[in-house]
Amino acid sequence: MSVVYAEPERVFKADLLLAKGATVADAIECSGIRTARPDIEIRDDRLGIFSRKAAPGTALRDGDRVEIYRPLLIDPKEARRKRAQEAVPKST
Repeated sequence: MSVVYAEPERVFKADLLLAKGATVADAIECSGIRTARPDIEIRDDRLGIFSRKAAPGTALRDGDRVEIYRPLLIDPKEARRKRAQEAVPKST
């Protein structure tokens, strides 16, 4: 199992061996991320396993990757709308 938190310029990754029945919360606590990166906010709504949302109490399976997500900088719908507007040719 591993715990990952990625930023554009650096990545925190901890590979772990946990007991059967360990949860997402257990993995985060054992990873040492709270000590290594006290500057990040770990919130229940920003957790996942292999890109799928997961609650802190979700049981892990062998080989799972727990992911801690960063807050969004822009709403995805707004980003798509902006890209679509930029793709439309401007009439002269």
